Amino acid sequence: MERKMVERRTVIMASVGPRYDKEENLIGWQARVIRKGYPTRSKTFRGKKEAEAWARSIESEMDKGVWRDTSAAERTTLEETLNRYAEEIIPTKKGDGAREIGFLRQWQARPIACRFMAAIDGQDVTASIKEMEGEGKGANTIRLHLALLSHLFEVARKEWRMSSLVNPVELVRKPKLPQGRDRRLVGDEEVRLVAECRAISPELAAIAVIAIETAMRQGEIMSLIWDKIDLAKRTVMLDNTKNGDKRIVPLSSKAVEALRVLPRRLDGKVWTYSDDGMRTGYKRACKRADIIGLTFHDLRHEATSRLFEKGFNPVEVSAITGHKTLQMLKRYTHLRAEDLAKRMG
Repeated sequence: MERKMVERRTVIMASVGPRYDKEENLIGWQARVIRKGYPTRSKTFRGKKEAEAWARSIESEMDKGVWRDTSAAERTTLEETLNRYAEEIIPTKKGDGAREIGFLRQWQARPIACRFMAAIDGQDVTASIKEMEGEGKGANTIRLHLALLSHLFEVARKEWRMSSLVNPVELVRKPKLPQGRDRRLVGDEEVRLVAECRAISPELAAIAVIAIETAMRQGEIMSLIWDKIDLAKRTVMLDNTKNGDKRIVPLSSKAVEALRVLPRRLDGKVWTYSDDGMRTGYKRACKRADIIGLTFHDLRHEATSRLFEKGFNPVEVSAITGHKTLQMLKRYTHLRAEDLAKRMG
């Protein structure tokens, strides 16, 4: 028995002692816990009782095997962690990361950035949500900001020795997304739009036709290269999609014809337009065609809805559009009641 007691003393030791400043004035009580197999833990408190209670709690957690090292999270601010995220994580993601860097810098400008990681809770995140709402940010924009913060906490917890962290984003109510846009082409808007695009540039007209016929995203359309297009099989291979998955998109006869008449560039790209140039040209065409409230992204809604109206089932449509869930597919689908009535007979 005596030998076991001696062994225990060599394994664990908790001590509480006073701390003084240079003038020998008492500034607090330091608790220190040393146990074999664990890093030494110490913390200073104003009162001796608080220090003793903290030491007992650490010992108890070690006895139960539930202790987690909180030192890294307790000494690292959110701002510092965001800097590390910018250096190590964002460069590994798709794209140039400009949008995420923008979100990150906005988090660093908020009061929450000064808090230590271990101290951030749901109330801090809720306060930040209210700040963003006060700034006029929409629900989807706020959710994108929260997605970055949530991923940062997960990375810190799993990879940066902050395993004690609880992800505070999971503890808050996120802004509810508004219902998806239901703007579709009406009347002769498609004819007018394509005509005005062609008046600006045949290439711009081809881009509009491809969007309406294939339901591809703007980024997917603008990154097309001829090596990935098979006009004989009427398919396009997309390697760089938003979801990160490769996708083969079938081409309608109108889409094939729009591509077939285009001149071939030496660099292998399909378009001479940049993203910004295309958007500027599209807005100009809408204005000249007297079309109000039709974004380029609305053409993806239009194309997706038309696929259902042609009789494709949800699995087939999702294979074409790249939507991961039925809920997202539903947000992009707006069937006209008059068209459904015709099918009812």
